[in-house]
Amino acid sequence: MYGTRVVVLGAGIVGAACARELALAGLEVTVVDRGAPASQTTAHCEGNVLVSDKGPGPELELARISRALWPEVLARIAERSPHAARAVEWDPKGGIVVATTDGGARELTRFAADQRAAGVRAEVLDADDLAKAEPYVTREHTTALLYPEDAQVQPAGAAAALLGDALAAGARLRTGCEVLGAVARAGRITAVHTSTGLVEADWFIDAAGPWAGELSARLGAPVDVRPRRGDILVTTPLPPTVFHKVYDADYVGAVGSSAEDLQTSAVVESTRGGSVLIGSSRRRVGFDDRLRPEVLSAVAAKALRLFPTLADVPVMRAYGGFRPYVPDHVPVIGADPRLEGLWHAGGHEGAGIGLSVGTARLLRNMMLGEPTVMDATPFRVDRPAVLGEGAHPVSEETT
Repeated sequence: MYGTRVVVLGAGIVGAACARELALAGLEVTVVDRGAPASQTTAHCEGNVLVSDKGPGPELELARISRALWPEVLARIAERSPHAARAVEWDPKGGIVVATTDGGARELTRFAADQRAAGVRAEVLDADDLAKAEPYVTREHTTALLYPEDAQVQPAGAAAALLGDALAAGARLRTGCEVLGAVARAGRITAVHTSTGLVEADWFIDAAGPWAGELSARLGAPVDVRPRRGDILVTTPLPPTVFHKVYDADYVGAVGSSAEDLQTSAVVESTRGGSVLIGSSRRRVGFDDRLRPEVLSAVAAKALRLFPTLADVPVMRAYGGFRPYVPDHVPVIGADPRLEGLWHAGGHEGAGIGLSVGTARLLRNMMLGEPTVMDATPFRVDRPAVLGEGAHPVSEETT
C-alpha cells in the first residue's frame, strides 16, 4: 500500500485518528479542513471516553476496543513527544451513575446487568461507598453504580496529539480548504474540488463530523448524518469537588433518544484546571449555534439535583457544539457502496472522542485488507438509517 494517496476530509479528532493510523501504515496522507484542526465539534465537548452509557451491541464493543487502545496510543505518542501526551490530560477517573427515583433505580439496575453480561465492570455503591467516592453528591439517591473503566481526555489536546503523530509520520495538513465537490470517473472518486484547487487521491475519507451529511451530498453520495446540539456550563475553578464523571440515570435515555425536542440530564465532572463541566443537553436545531438561556437553566437545574453544593458556584462561561447524529444511533464506518474510493468515518454523536481511536483502527483494517478488530458489518454505509430516501447514484462527474 506504500504510495497510496489518502485524503482525510475533516481535521477533528476522528479525522486526526484516521490520519494517524494510515500515516503510520505508510500511506501518503493529506488532511483537509475548511477551518483549523479540532476547532469545531472536538473543541466543544467534554472529552468523554465512556463505556458506562452504552448498552450491549456494536457501539459498546467499539467503545471497549477504543478504551483499550487509548493508553497504547498515548504511550506511542509519548515516545515522540512527552509534552503532546501530557496535553491529552488522560484521566482514567471512572464514572458514577446515580439514580434518584425508584423507577430510575430499576432501569439502571437492569441496564447494568445487561452490560455486565457484555463484559463491562459495573459495581454497586452503597450509601457509605458513594459518600466516600463523591463527598458532595446528593444523599437523596436510590441506586449508584461505579464504572471503573470510564475515562476523560482534554479533547482539543487529544486531537492535536493524534494529528501531530500523523504529521510526524509524514502526513500533510491543508487548512482553509473547503471541499466544494467531487470528480468521479467510472464510478470512482478521483479528486475533490476545493476552494484552493483540485486535490487528487486514491481514497477519500469523509470525517466531517456533523457536516458529514452536507459534505457527502456535495460528493454525490449522501449519508444521513445530522447535527444535534449540546450545551455545557463551565464553573470558576474550585477546590476538589467532583472526583469522577458523575451523571444521573436519565443520561442514557437522552443519549438513545431520537426526539427532536430538548433532552436534558445531569452530567458533572471536573477538569485538571479545577473548573467543573456541567451538562448535558441534546436538541435537533440544525446548525443554529445560539445559546439558549432556558436550555442552560434546565441543565443547571438537573445538575443541582446531583450536587446541591454547586448552587452558589459562579459559572464563568457556557459553550455548545454540534454532534453528528445518525437516526439509528450507530456510527457509519466503511466504504461507500455507490462511489468507489469514498470511505466514511462518523456519526458517533457525543461519543466521538472516546470512539475515535477504535474507529481509526477499524477503518485502517478495512482499507488495508487486514483482520478487523471487530465485525464491521453493523457500521456499514448501506443500511436504511444511513442512506435513507435521499440517496441517489453518483454521476460520472460531480462538481
